[in-house]
Amino acid sequence: MDFSNLIQTVLIYALPVVFAITVHEAAHGYVARHFGDNTAWMLGRLTLNPIKHIDPIGTIAMPILLYFATSGAFLFGYAKPVPVDMRHFKHPKRDMMWVALAGPASNFIQAILWALVLVALSLAGVQERFFLAMAQAGILVNLVMWAFNLFPLPPLDGGRVLAGLLPNGQAQYWLARIEPFGFFIVMGLVIAGVVGSYWLRPLMNVGYTVIDFLLSPLLALLR
Repeated sequence: MDFSNLIQTVLIYALPVVFAITVHEAAHGYVARHFGDNTAWMLGRLTLNPIKHIDPIGTIAMPILLYFATSGAFLFGYAKPVPVDMRHFKHPKRDMMWVALAGPASNFIQAILWALVLVALSLAGVQERFFLAMAQAGILVNLVMWAFNLFPLPPLDGGRVLAGLLPNGQAQYWLARIEPFGFFIVMGLVIAGVVGSYWLRPLMNVGYTVIDFLLSPLLALLR
């Protein structure tokens, strides 16, 4: 294990990861408050302070352990979920869907912003690898979070969205029954390569294509 490369990698990814996790969780809380639920605000979770969203196991211990166990080939982590009480929503099913979408949407917006940073650095003639690598890491991290969290299985955000789209009845009943085991099912699918091959990579390719499309008019003007 090359510890100098490890330290450099940690420094490159630290800021993008902290922003990605913090804004993602805060976005859930802000949208929940918009629809009438102040639970996150009352518990001090409606903040951009990353310390409030860090889970000692999911945010720190698990990623470090997986990095060393797999030599960096596989990483996974999570933050403390923002508490949401659907009983405060006027339209619980619809409003919860928008709350769930807020997190991944915030990550996609951040990916676009990091892409703009990368363009600005290039136009300014910055050739320092560290800053260019950080901007590229910001795009990658946020697209991974955007795509992964949209996977349609609870407790991921995509599972909440699916629950909002399904008609009331057996479909929602079975989805609710799966939720307690959802984390282990998702991890099994990740380890088996199903999520990466059939969901994450295709969706991330779409994300990169959309960002290229959105930035192409700006790049054309600057040429």
